[in-house]
Amino acid sequence: MVLGAFLLVTLMLMGGFAAGYLLVDIPPANAAATAQSNVYLYKDGTQIARDGDVNRENVPLARIPRHVQQAVLAAEDRDFHSKQAVDPQAMVRAAWNTLRGKGRQSGSTITQQYVKNYYLGQEQTLTRKAKEFFIALKLSREQSTYDILEGYLNTSYFGRNAYGIQAAAQAYYGRDVDDLDTAQGAYLASLLNAPSAYDIATRPENRRAALARWNYVLDGMVKEKWLSPAARHRLTFAMPHRVRPSTGLAGQRGYIVQAVEYYLTHNKIIDEKTLAAGGYRITTTLEPRKQDAFARAVKDHITSKLDRRRRAVDRNVRVGGASIDPATGKVVAMYGGIDYTKQYVNNATRRDYQVGSTFKPFVFTAAVEHRATTQDGRPITPRTVYDGRNMRPVQGWSGERYAPENSDNTSYGPISVSSATNSSVNAVYAQMAVDVGPLLVEQTAIGLGIPRNTPDLTPAPSIALGTATASVLDMTVAYATLANHGLFGTYTLVEKISRNGTDIALPRRKSRRVVSREAADTTTAMLRSVVASGSGTAAKAAGRPAAGKTGTAEEDKAAWFAGYTPDLATVVAVMGQDPDTGVQTPLYGALGLRRLGGGDAPAQIWGQFMAAALKKTAVRDFELKLAAGAENTGPPIMQAGPPPHPSAARNSPSPTQGATNGAPQGGTTPGPTTGGPGLPSGTGNPGVPGHPGSPTAVGPGNPIGSGAPGSPQAPPGTPVDGTSGAPGLPGFSPGTPVETLTPPAPPAPGPTTGGPQ
Repeated sequence: MVLGAFLLVTLMLMGGFAAGYLLVDIPPANAAATAQSNVYLYKDGTQIARDGDVNRENVPLARIPRHVQQAVLAAEDRDFHSKQAVDPQAMVRAAWNTLRGKGRQSGSTITQQYVKNYYLGQEQTLTRKAKEFFIALKLSREQSTYDILEGYLNTSYFGRNAYGIQAAAQAYYGRDVDDLDTAQGAYLASLLNAPSAYDIATRPENRRAALARWNYVLDGMVKEKWLSPAARHRLTFAMPHRVRPSTGLAGQRGYIVQAVEYYLTHNKIIDEKTLAAGGYRITTTLEPRKQDAFARAVKDHITSKLDRRRRAVDRNVRVGGASIDPATGKVVAMYGGIDYTKQYVNNATRRDYQVGSTFKPFVFTAAVEHRATTQDGRPITPRTVYDGRNMRPVQGWSGERYAPENSDNTSYGPISVSSATNSSVNAVYAQMAVDVGPLLVEQTAIGLGIPRNTPDLTPAPSIALGTATASVLDMTVAYATLANHGLFGTYTLVEKISRNGTDIALPRRKSRRVVSREAADTTTAMLRSVVASGSGTAAKAAGRPAAGKTGTAEEDKAAWFAGYTPDLATVVAVMGQDPDTGVQTPLYGALGLRRLGGGDAPAQIWGQFMAAALKKTAVRDFELKLAAGAENTGPPIMQAGPPPHPSAARNSPSPTQGATNGAPQGGTTPGPTTGGPGLPSGTGNPGVPGHPGSPTAVGPGNPIGSGAPGSPQAPPGTPVDGTSGAPGLPGFSPGTPVETLTPPAPPAPGPTTGGPQ
């Protein structure tokens, strides 16, 4: 009985195989060779760009050097010349993954990939896989492996709109395929796996992954005895040339096309090679009026002030920006750079600049969400008082000693969380990260929208200082979650996509609560103080209730402003990068400023853009539901009062080098005050000994800690954020961004190792 059933199944499978082999013919070449352009549109239907013709030049296999052929085989199919044309096990695995919705999990042979490239398409369906199987079998009987390899090398997509190895050689190295060396051939071979991801000229943050793939290819060549170990050892990575974009992608158009392509392929809406074949009509969520407003704001506060002849540093200035509607997750505006044909890396999506103190709100959100307490058991609220002394070692941390510098080595003494946020006091936030738990801080940031794989997103005290290198768009998503009262929703850049009149399904926006409304709203209330009276006062130009935070990367290599109103979340970053070498550079002296902080051009751009973008939107105040202990608060606790006598600074154990928020800062001068050193009595909050409360009702939209009485505020545009990261100081990890409150003298020309002191 069992034997009979087995024989029956076997006969059915053999019959199905025979029928498939007979019925599936080798079709003519697909339409990829005459691919159409993709058309990109604004939300209102006006055209943004058309991405151009397919770049292809077929060459005979004899022109392709053997070491380049072998590099491709090492990358894609090392047994190509000795094994069968199809891999049934890999096909079963791919079919099973397709059924389970796990996306593209290809293990196809080169023959199968050639069939897919030349005869079929890139769609991931069981029908296509079945056709691929039978066509590959027939093709292997009608063509030699050399013919198939030649076809594969002439039809494969390498990125940069290049089809075939000859077009790729020109696109990446500016030479014919005949002239490629082994290192260059190995890099082009590595691109076949993920062209856009491994193009490090456009995605520099992926350099590590690209190098790993390049090494995999070369190691495979050694394993197959196509390359000697000695020759392998002598090879160095062959850096590809810069992208040479089409002039049709000038201005912001190229950045938009690049970002939309990444969105579609990263979210597995369309396969990269299928998209490159063209014919798609893509309507984005971008609004032309808001796009123009972003460009004007950048021109007014950055471009028009650059003087590249008199100030060499102005050559290095880059700007990135993004704006999202918190209610819908739609990206309504994006600024990628001055011109895609001149600066081809999209500054809005790159992930290689530290976010600095714009990360600090996530630490506080985590504290409220998890009802964290200080080391001595006090709940963490905007009014909680911390020790703000410079280089104070964090307590309760089991790792290496960590004692971060404050800006300009300023010691604050007792200071409330709200004031510490206004002034970006690193000592406070590093301790708070430990009080909450660095892992919880990391998880909260990820929940808000920071990608899990963000470089340098590490659960350690330094996480609070913004060492992570999230993109401008990533930060906009996270701040939009705060604006949306703790509800996270995936962002979208595409409103609609169709091909030949048929709409393609887009993923539905999924919204979920990642932190409580109280946690998000209490953070918002505190960030309103930053705009009202802290380091972000220039953002008040938006002309409506706003919350935000400034930030600066290590050595002033980037300055940020991230903020939102009830209707729009926007992030702006100004970055330093040498246009010739691509190396990140400090912004000291840029725009004629001694130091460029987040409260300068980034906040100014933000304010002007938001005013224009929301011009036709009714002004709304924040509707906030605050956590317990934050509903009624007095002015922020921080050292204030008359400036100390010069001798006080000399006698102080922690001398300062400037003023913060207009309040002169001396050292922690000893004195018999009941409420802590340097604190005038009667200005504190309930629960702090010696400081009778002066509660201020905090209703919907009222900022927490909007200023200390008698403390004049810094004028709009005053640089507040900077960095100081001197290696060699006890307990300080090099590479940690530290906020600066007052601009020091400009540094001497040349590279700096840790930022000015």
